[in-house]
Amino acid sequence: MAEAAERSRRSRGGGGAARRAERTAVSVETARYIERNIPNFEILTEEALDIIEANAETILEEIGVNFVENPAALERWREAGAEVTGERVRLPRGLARKLMATAPSRITQHARNPERTVEIGGKSLVLAPVYGPPFVHDMENGRRYATIEDFRNFVKLGYMSKWLHHSGGTVCEPTDVPVNKRHLDMLLAHMTLSDKPFMGSVTEPSRAQDSVDMCGILFGEEFVQQNTVMTSLINVNSPMTFDDVMMGSLEVYAKNNQACILSPFIVGGAMAPTTVAGTLTQVLVEVMAGIAYSQLIRPGAPMIFGAFVTSIDMNSGAPTFGTPEAAHITYGAGQLARRLGLPYRSAGSFNGSKLPDAQAAYETANSLNVGLLAGVNFMLHSCGWMEGGLVASFEKFVMDADQLGTLHHLAKGVYMDENGQAMDAIREVGPGGHYLGCAHTQANFKTAFWRSDLLDYKPYETWSEEGARDTMTLANARYKKLLNDYQQPALDPGIHEALTAYVAKRKSEMPDAFS
Repeated sequence: MAEAAERSRRSRGGGGAARRAERTAVSVETARYIERNIPNFEILTEEALDIIEANAETILEEIGVNFVENPAALERWREAGAEVTGERVRLPRGLARKLMATAPSRITQHARNPERTVEIGGKSLVLAPVYGPPFVHDMENGRRYATIEDFRNFVKLGYMSKWLHHSGGTVCEPTDVPVNKRHLDMLLAHMTLSDKPFMGSVTEPSRAQDSVDMCGILFGEEFVQQNTVMTSLINVNSPMTFDDVMMGSLEVYAKNNQACILSPFIVGGAMAPTTVAGTLTQVLVEVMAGIAYSQLIRPGAPMIFGAFVTSIDMNSGAPTFGTPEAAHITYGAGQLARRLGLPYRSAGSFNGSKLPDAQAAYETANSLNVGLLAGVNFMLHSCGWMEGGLVASFEKFVMDADQLGTLHHLAKGVYMDENGQAMDAIREVGPGGHYLGCAHTQANFKTAFWRSDLLDYKPYETWSEEGARDTMTLANARYKKLLNDYQQPALDPGIHEALTAYVAKRKSEMPDAFS
């Protein structure tokens, strides 16, 4: 292992093999992360925001939050001036906000390919794929448990997707690999099969440390300590409970200067109140407590204000997606995040459908557009999500990834320069003419309108002659073509060898565990 790492350090400065790999690699086009030129939609008045913030401070002070099975966290809170009774932590009014002040408002997450580096915060929007489903789905095989091969194929599709900026994390849960070892294979896939930024493991603190150590091989240990190269998802056990596993992972990442999304996981009516204002208050309480705690670990640790919120079907108890109430909360949470000066994570391709059908499309479109207008900076689950997050669908992955192009174009806003005003075109054509052949159209036709790479725009007769294919059939053909066209991005052979050796060594140190 030490020898492999040493070869990695020597080769990082260059070498014949690395240069040859770079020369022969095929570059895949990836759009730059979105920079909005449109205003955010703000649903709450200043008075409403003041009330929610005041209520959140009251809850932190009088009711408190739980930090369970984590004596070190309780001691940190005690030293910071909080009241600790058992595992309950009550924060004096203003303490959380004071601690949060050191968290940065904008985060640069470096990719191993500098052209893929992203900015999270301000007016930016970074799009990342689905996260966490134990099942996958495609037309031929239907719904089944995910495997590591499925995982690798999703990473490849993410790399090949023009509008997707981020490789994500647990794009699906590879159930054919032991629980205690699968994070190593997933990280290796993100690091070698893609050159986009990615997420670290959070299922156990030692796995978070593996993520940091592997990034040390990929980027260099000193670079990792001085820069953010991972974003990771830390969920709160709503209502208002922080467990030792998630907090242990947060502690590892904060200590090592790596970004965490502090995200309440809320099903309205079950894990939070049924009302929008009540849910927003609880979300704010959980985010403030979690991000404040990260700053006790390391002031300046990069953190993202997260909000994952669904409503509930009161007849069946099933979560529902793309609903007006979820939209209200997504908009409102964005305003709260901006008031705190923090990057914001929310929204995605949320739907409860069992197939990539009309229900999936309606609910997904609602969720994606809400995310754009709410000022979301990091959109996890932006493509591939199906069946309430239980399934990652290959067809829906490429359907969603295609539609993300509309977010890029909507975010551009309306150009009001000389070309945008088009006065020369209107003068040239005049009354009764047409614009198809005028100079302005000829100069702009290639970029004037967004065009899907998936949907069918052909006349009925042509569509019928080609097999009358529906969108799922077109998506099935497209994902297979993308996988067939995939070529692995260049990576220094010494680094690749060192990563593979690290994974092999760590796996050899522990027996397989499937629970």
